[in-house]
Order: sequence, then structure tokens, then C-alpha cells
Amino acid sequence: MAEITASMVKELREKTDAPMMECKKALSEAAGDMGKAEEILRVKLGNKASKAAARVAAEGIVAISISADGKTGAIVEVNSETDFVAKNDEFIALTNGCADLVAKDNPADVAALSALPMGDGTVESTRSALVGKIGENMTIRRFVRAEAKGKLASYIHGGAKVGVLIDLVGGDDGLAKDLAMHIAASKPKSLDSSGVSADLIEMERRVAIEKAKEAGKPEAMLEKIAEGTVQKFLKEVTLLGQVFVKAEDGKQTIEQLLKSKGASVASFTLFIVGEGIEKKVTDFAAEVAEQAAAAAAKK
Repeated sequence: MAEITASMVKELREKTDAPMMECKKALSEAAGDMGKAEEILRVKLGNKASKAAARVAAEGIVAISISADGKTGAIVEVNSETDFVAKNDEFIALTNGCADLVAKDNPADVAALSALPMGDGTVESTRSALVGKIGENMTIRRFVRAEAKGKLASYIHGGAKVGVLIDLVGGDDGLAKDLAMHIAASKPKSLDSSGVSADLIEMERRVAIEKAKEAGKPEAMLEKIAEGTVQKFLKEVTLLGQVFVKAEDGKQTIEQLLKSKGASVASFTLFIVGEGIEKKVTDFAAEVAEQAAAAAAKK
């Protein structure tokens, strides 16, 4: 049997970026043949990646890239299964690289982004190799590219779990930063009422009417009560209607703030990692017991 040296393992690891023990096993299986060992690892990593792809990736990070002139930018969300992997340097590099590519190359969708060159391969081959190396599913979930009418600014919060990209016309960098921070904290659904879905507004209206009925309000007052409730709701969920988080009087709205600065918001994008993804709740004790029972059954 061929002797597997540390230098051989190191060489294979540098070629494939696979875990050290996996490299050693592949070299042993290939009787020291470097080319065959690399082929074995490629097969193994591919299998590992395909198994991981079935698992829910609801953690991850947001990355933002903005051109030097502030006119072009992108915000990207890439998901992982655990927060631990989301802090991995290579995972962060993959996400930042995706943001740069979206800003520069303007891909039509995630599939187009995945096909773009990255490193020695493509975004997809880089992602797949990292899945194989770490053994955890990773997915490029979504992105938005922006071409500014004014100037782009950004804010990343909470370990890159919340990201904001904003296009501010007029105003200065300080105002842009304040607005981006406000959006991260207050999480508006849209810039103004025109961006709130009719279904959501109608639901608020129905709920208001039912509550008013239960409270014994007269039939003639129901529509007026519902309209008041809807208007209050719209102020709470639209950026322009929200009270600025740093308002000294506790009353100044974003719309009033912008007017006082001679500025306007052309658009904004808010990404919250994992928003809308159904996370699997795992009972760790039950999982361990299940695995132990399965192992006992095989004996």
C-alpha cells in the first residue's frame, strides 16, 4: 500500500479545498494516485452537495455593493442552514462576490447570476464546491440591482441579517445613513401607500369593521371607522408616513424630514435574512434518540 504523506494530503487539499481527512481517505482509496484521488473527491463532494440541497437554508447574510460614484448598486441575500456557516469567511466572500457581480453585470435572475464567472469557475461551481467542503446547503435566494436617480447609500445591521439599499435624491450622506438606519429599524413595506397591496389594505379594512361590530358601534359608523384604521395602518407601514426614529419631538414623519432637507427617496430595498422561509424546528433530544434507535436496530 502506497505511503500517504502529509505533503500529499496538503497538495490535494490545495487542489480541491476539501477537508484534510477527506483528502487522506481519497488518497488511500486511490493508492496514492493524485489524479484519481482528486476524481474521488469530486464525486464525493458532488454527492455531499446534492444531499445538502434538500435541507432548508434559512440563515445567511445580506451583502451590498455600490459603485464609487454611488450610481449603481446591488443587494443580495445568500442563505445557509446555520448561523455558524453564515460567519464563515468563504461564505461571506461568496456573498460579497455575488453582490459585486450583480452590480457590475446586471444578471436577469439567480440562474443568470449563477452562470457568471467567479474565480476559476462560475458562481454555481464556487457555491457547489463550498457546499461540498462544509457539508451544508447554501442558496442564492434573491437580489435587487439599482441605478440611482440620486445617490445610493446602504446600511447593514445585526451581523448582516438586515440590509438596506436606498436611493436618495438631494440631501447629504448623513441624511442617507439616517434614513437607511430608520428603514432597518422600522421595516416599512413600501415608500408610500401606492406600494401597499390592495389585498393587505382590504384585510385591514375587514378586521376593523369586525372589531367595530363586536364593540357595538352603529352600522352607519363602520365605514368611517374602517377608513380611519386603514389610514393609520398605512402611516405605520409606509416609509413616508412613519415617524422618524430620531425625531426630537417624537412626531416628525419621514415625509416632513425630507421636505425640510429638500430631499426625496426615489426607492429603497430592505432585505431581512430568512424572511418568509419556513424554518424546520428540530427537537435535538428527539433527533439523538432517533439516531440511537436506528443504530441499535442495525446491530
